[in-house]
Amino acid sequence: MTIKISVAVVAFAMSQLAHAEQSLLIDEVVVNATSLSSLGLDKKSLQRKSNNTSDTAKLLDFQPGVSLYGAGGVSSMPAIHGMADDRVRIKVDGMDLVSACANHMNSPLSYIDPSNLEGVKVFAGITPVSVGGDSIGGTIQVKSSALEFAEAGGKPLTKAELTAFYRSNNQAQGAHVSVALAGESVSMRYNASTVQAKNYLAGGDFKPAGVSTGSLANVHLSGNEVGSSQYQSTNQSLAFGIRLEKHLVELTLGSQNIPYQGFPNQYMDMLKNDSQQINLNYTGQYGWGKLQARAYDEHTIHYMNSLEAKLTSAQALGMPMDTDGKNTGLVFKGDIELAGQDVLRLGSEYQRYRLNDWWSAAPPSMMMTPNIFWNINNGQRDRLAIFAEWETRWSPQWVSQLGLRNETVTMNAGTVQGYSSMLYGNPSSPNSQPGVFNAADRQRQDNNVDFTFLTRYTPNEHKTIEIGFAQKTRSPNLHERFVWSTANSMVMRMNNWFGDGNGYVGNLNLKPEVARTLSSSVNWHSSDTDGFEVKMSPYYTLVENYIDAERCKVVTGSKTCTAANLSASSGFVNLQFINQTAQLYGTDISAQLALGEGKYGKFSANGVLNYVQGKNLTTGNNLYHIMPLNVKLGLEQNVGNWSNTLEVRLVSAKTNVSTVRNELQTSAYGLLNVSSSYEWKQLRLDMGVENLLDKLYDDPMGGSYLGQRTANYGMSVPGMGRSINTSVTLKF
Repeated sequence: MTIKISVAVVAFAMSQLAHAEQSLLIDEVVVNATSLSSLGLDKKSLQRKSNNTSDTAKLLDFQPGVSLYGAGGVSSMPAIHGMADDRVRIKVDGMDLVSACANHMNSPLSYIDPSNLEGVKVFAGITPVSVGGDSIGGTIQVKSSALEFAEAGGKPLTKAELTAFYRSNNQAQGAHVSVALAGESVSMRYNASTVQAKNYLAGGDFKPAGVSTGSLANVHLSGNEVGSSQYQSTNQSLAFGIRLEKHLVELTLGSQNIPYQGFPNQYMDMLKNDSQQINLNYTGQYGWGKLQARAYDEHTIHYMNSLEAKLTSAQALGMPMDTDGKNTGLVFKGDIELAGQDVLRLGSEYQRYRLNDWWSAAPPSMMMTPNIFWNINNGQRDRLAIFAEWETRWSPQWVSQLGLRNETVTMNAGTVQGYSSMLYGNPSSPNSQPGVFNAADRQRQDNNVDFTFLTRYTPNEHKTIEIGFAQKTRSPNLHERFVWSTANSMVMRMNNWFGDGNGYVGNLNLKPEVARTLSSSVNWHSSDTDGFEVKMSPYYTLVENYIDAERCKVVTGSKTCTAANLSASSGFVNLQFINQTAQLYGTDISAQLALGEGKYGKFSANGVLNYVQGKNLTTGNNLYHIMPLNVKLGLEQNVGNWSNTLEVRLVSAKTNVSTVRNELQTSAYGLLNVSSSYEWKQLRLDMGVENLLDKLYDDPMGGSYLGQRTANYGMSVPGMGRSINTSVTLKF
């Protein structure tokens, strides 16, 4: 028996939407969503992508509208149309996971391994209110492998799969195992995956010019090694399901253990991330439609310090930083079938989030003793949302969707203190920095309203046109509002999820971001699935109260908020979050073409072009971490059991940078990747070479290189050099 576990994409294929007779009212509507399947990436192609990475976010890289913030080996953060991190709503099996870290090292997609994925949906245009709240950039939904049940009257279902892999560049090795047992009404599945990797090697002749020579003693890095890029991760899940006629109850227990993960663009590394998850879901079909209810709880214990490449002998204890995050949620959603194929979706969501972020004393350092430094003490962030969404078919050619969502976000935090009153201020003094924070009214409540309107016109079987408008709102996260200390650059730089090496302080007066987006798309396609498809999707977003950063204002006697910091045009600087006005605009173009079939198999080509520009209209500055113009071109051959792919990735120079952050420019580059797979009934082999020409390049989204001791300003994180990747999968 064969178990079919692969990275599959569940989305509306636009070519199918062109047929007037097909209903557009599906259980989970994907309107104007970026779809991997629209690029011709079938299950085999997607399995090849997972052969090259243990980072789930990397599966989305170079897809329409998507780029990635560089981070650790399993913790990249996706950006949609120039907006990343908390601006993107990420749901993992219906759970709204939160990054419980001042550096956002445990990003939501890091909690699921690529080997355990069944479906991915990326909403990169107008995001329906039923799938995204408290976000302005879009929504990403990932779904783990679905439970299976035995056929009625048949034998019990037993399936198993074992995968082992090796990647040469960083000597990454790991395995994945899946076991499923099921009857007609009861099902159980166990998944486990583990990976361990050393520091990766940059391409070409990599020399860390940003690191002073004296600081490299005893680091033991060799050749082109990129410091602090090693990692180890283990994920496990145990799922149970009961199916009774049209009702399904699922309970999933999950755990993650990451004993270490290096971050070459951060001062700190992750030395522990333990997460426990409970996810209970009910789905039922009734005469009036479908009802879904979900309850989940996730608890993360997170610890940061420095790995060897960043830790000097004088800093034996480094800088211990602990985080404890608890995330609980409830979701109720009903799809009510109305007359004429209309659907009314009603729902409510509740999320309760608690965070403690403290830094223990670290003698003999005088700056980090004798007390605990409370960065966030009893941080609270609660969300309560209700929404209504109406989708209707006016005629065989016209479909529209209208949605309204109201969300209340309540936030608060406890009193704080520094390592010592002498260096960080007396927390009881009304004139000290912690004292002013402690005396302030820290409770905040935001009442946020989202609405969306989208219409789709299908004039004929070869063309589909969409246009939509949306208002989406995001409240600040706990660190944006409650991080308080500017005592020295060290404590400010510990609050940084941007990878730019700068220091940040929060702002109690931040308002929610409100983004208004106008988006459209035109899709030309053949009437058959093996022909051609071209889709172009331009968009424009204006963001009111965009949370950007400014140089912290000069304070007399301050060592961080100085006149020199205010005017510095290079080097790392200290910043404060502030509301400003911003705009983002661009276009995504994707295409696929069947080239024909003959003696040497079936050939097809695909391509993606992404273009986005972001500007701070208040200051005239460029927005930070905007991916430059990039193109991906692919050629695929399928002959018998063989599948072969040749891929070219081209990225233009990054010259539009954020000067307020002293963001680094990067040069243009091109990469060549090849992959091949062969599949028997119970055995599959995958082989590939990433960066075939071993090109040395700077990742435009990688941030500043801080992977070695006392790394200095001026060097970007280099991308990975050539890597030969192999995996073998055995199915029972």
